[in-house]
Amino acid sequence: MTAELNDAVVRAQAGDEDAFRFLYRSLQPGLLRYLTALVGADAEDVASEAWLQISRDLPTFTGGEFRAWTVTIARNRAMDHLRRQRRRPSLPVPVQALSELAGDADTAERAGETIGTEAALALIATLPPREAEAVLLRAVIGLDAETAGRVLGRRPGAVRTAAHRGLRRLAALMERYDVGQQPAAPDGTPPRPRDGRRQQAPHAEPADG
Repeated sequence: MTAELNDAVVRAQAGDEDAFRFLYRSLQPGLLRYLTALVGADAEDVASEAWLQISRDLPTFTGGEFRAWTVTIARNRAMDHLRRQRRRPSLPVPVQALSELAGDADTAERAGETIGTEAALALIATLPPREAEAVLLRAVIGLDAETAGRVLGRRPGAVRTAAHRGLRRLAALMERYDVGQQPAAPDGTPPRPRDGRRQQAPHAEPADG
């Protein structure tokens, strides 16, 4: 995929519209999921702003990880949006995308078995925002820890730790809530745990600028 993306970038920079459409189709799903984690229901609007900038600035792209370049633009637009709105981002993370998780094999295996369910979608919203964002960049966007660290302005080790902790926490939540055995509630809240109480998902804190 990387070779295809690089080839498409070169052709898109030369004015090939089909190549730009290929870039959009390849990257938009992951960007939209990532932005949903940051700005909730406004993700599509922010994604549109990001793609406008991507198309405008594409001739100035000089190489490197194109996915990281696009997600950095998208993240900056999301932070601008949050500052304009003066509100805290939500984390309705679409975990259907997280079927292939980055992290230790045992943790990924435990979480990956049932992570596509609506119940898991509700549970991932309870992860601390730094962990959720690290998991998204590693698993949804497909960035390595070093590249994700550059996007977030954090050390690669900190990103690895956050992603690993997020996956372990998610696996524990899945076990506690018997995810895969019961659906999420119609309002999107997590299923009831074994003790019968329903956990409320907190709002995420604004991501680092």
